[in-house]
Amino acid sequence: MIYLDNTLQERLTEFYQKSRRLTILTGAGLSADSGIPTFRGKEGFWTIGSVNYMPEEMGTYEMFLDKPLEVWKWFLYRFNICIKALPNKGHFAIKELEDTFTDRFRLITQNVDGLHFKAQSSRERTFLIHGTLEKARCGSECSSELYPYPQIPLEKGQELTSEQTELLKCPKCGNYLRPHVLWFDERYNEKHYKLDSSLRVAKETGLLLIVGTSGATTLPRRIVESVLSKQGIIIDINPNENYFSELAQKKKNGYWLKGNSSDILPEFVDFFKGL
Repeated sequence: MIYLDNTLQERLTEFYQKSRRLTILTGAGLSADSGIPTFRGKEGFWTIGSVNYMPEEMGTYEMFLDKPLEVWKWFLYRFNICIKALPNKGHFAIKELEDTFTDRFRLITQNVDGLHFKAQSSRERTFLIHGTLEKARCGSECSSELYPYPQIPLEKGQELTSEQTELLKCPKCGNYLRPHVLWFDERYNEKHYKLDSSLRVAKETGLLLIVGTSGATTLPRRIVESVLSKQGIIIDINPNENYFSELAQKKKNGYWLKGNSSDILPEFVDFFKGL
């Protein structure tokens, strides 16, 4: 094996022989090999009139209240990139790890692209802590009902027709729907984003694989800290140095595997299947 050296294999064997969970925490880097950009860089810029807006400005409740249709156009553009994408080797390896560990397995994902489910990861063991582009809900919170995401093919520069605009309205109150995702100016909660559930999973986790996330938001950091506090092992899988890789290298129970998840995750599958 290229990435799992003898020392790490011994630690993984010790973990496997115990009854604690394998949890995988995934972020946007996992879907990079599927052609989905993070939308935090230049791919996420959005022009309204003569002004360029950053993703951190577009993906907010404040912007939704001010310019709901512009926010929807940006999210519909993102959705139409995601819906065309296919899972990569990393997604399928995660599904195989779930099959190996069954109820000892949990998946916590920041990704809203739906690729885990295209790879047949189970919904029962998956926690969508940033929501999903599969669903929408009333932007005025007139009810807690989730609706199917509006199927509107929209490219950059296209305008919404009046018929398409009607599809973006709540069937109950007539106000605009919103994508069922966590925006930059919102906080995690249990109702929509499984805050408490994911922290409970962290406390039961003996091995946490951190895949393609840099630790830019609070809940993933809390999850990692909780695993470490219970003497769990953390392994950051990322080609780039980041908050989690730096943290892992400071901890006796921490490891950084520098490389692409599509290359590294299949090694975990082969290793655990061989035990």
